[in-house]
Amino acid sequence: MTDKHLSTQFDAELAGISTRVLEMGGLVEAQVAQAVYALANFSSETAAQVLVQENRVNQMEIEIDRDLSTIIARRQPTARDLRLLIAVSKTIGNLERVGDEAARIARTVQRLINTGVSSRLLKPVADLSYECSLATASLRKALDAFARLDTEKAVEVIKDDNQIDQEFDGLMRKLITYMMEDPRTIGAAIDLVFVAKAIERVGDHAKNLAEQIIYIVKGTDVRHNPVETIESLAK
Repeated sequence: MTDKHLSTQFDAELAGISTRVLEMGGLVEAQVAQAVYALANFSSETAAQVLVQENRVNQMEIEIDRDLSTIIARRQPTARDLRLLIAVSKTIGNLERVGDEAARIARTVQRLINTGVSSRLLKPVADLSYECSLATASLRKALDAFARLDTEKAVEVIKDDNQIDQEFDGLMRKLITYMMEDPRTIGAAIDLVFVAKAIERVGDHAKNLAEQIIYIVKGTDVRHNPVETIESLAK
């Protein structure tokens, strides 16, 4: 078997892994959208679908992680190929946690439906939908950047995280106001606090994915750096 043939085989394996990561990303993105739809429409059926999908996401993480270990052991990659595999391992971990957040939202929806939710909290629910649209857009952009290994788009994702954080802070203030004005809303409002936090974490995981893209391309770990520094390192 020639070196060229081995290289072609290895490239095909890397491409296959990347394709499956994107498939997993699309699945968790849909999970989050379904979870927030379930919240906006108080749909127990949609919430149940999200929980069913959680098992598939978990299984995909295990399968991809197993194949990564096999490729590393057999091919002993170096340089950018090794960085890609390391980054993929971290990426699927982040995607699995996005699925966990979607499942957390779905369980909260089921609890709210069972206990009843005050009509006063319908406005915060609508605001949560907006926060979710920001987070899912960020996740989608991160997955697109991963597919293209586009560091410029990855930097955009990192910048977008600030807007998601600001939306989360605004929601916290609104929910605290509702609880102070009407103590009867405290139970449901606390549930919505956890939903808002889960959505904010989706944005965090999208940011983590973006940081891994820069690591793959540039070989530089940009975590815990200011946005301005990351932007400079990604060029």
